[in-house]
Amino acid sequence: MPLDPSFIGRSYPPSAPYEVSREKIREFADAVGETSPAHRDPEFARAAGHPDVIAPPTFAIVLSMRAQEIVVSDPALGLDYTRVVHGDQTFVHHRPVRAGDRLVVQLHVDSIITRMGNDLLSLRAEITTEDGEAVSTAKSTLVVRGTDQEAAE
Repeated sequence: MPLDPSFIGRSYPPSAPYEVSREKIREFADAVGETSPAHRDPEFARAAGHPDVIAPPTFAIVLSMRAQEIVVSDPALGLDYTRVVHGDQTFVHHRPVRAGDRLVVQLHVDSIITRMGNDLLSLRAEITTEDGEAVSTAKSTLVVRGTDQEAAE
């Protein structure tokens, strides 16, 4: 069943604030194998010009995936998550994510395209501080694999 194209262009209200802690940054850095002291040592981070430790660049995925839940779990979209594979991910960073940040995410459905029986759902997550300072833009493409029957049609 194809995704509902009426979702194209939808924007969702900003998420509840997510408070970034030093511990969350350290845990994420450990999980992705980042060894830089900028992710663990506040003094090192300050010497490098940051007010506190900074998150690895891909930390933005934590926030964007939380925000995506609102659309992927909406039954009206028609998405069967068991058929989803992650097609693409990009980040544009306006500044590093820092310990102490309180970040909100506004999610946008940029496109839904059908190719060879598969739907490509393109989502954009604008990550800002509570005060509106741009931090990162995360773009994701989810591929919803069609059934063999849909591919044949």
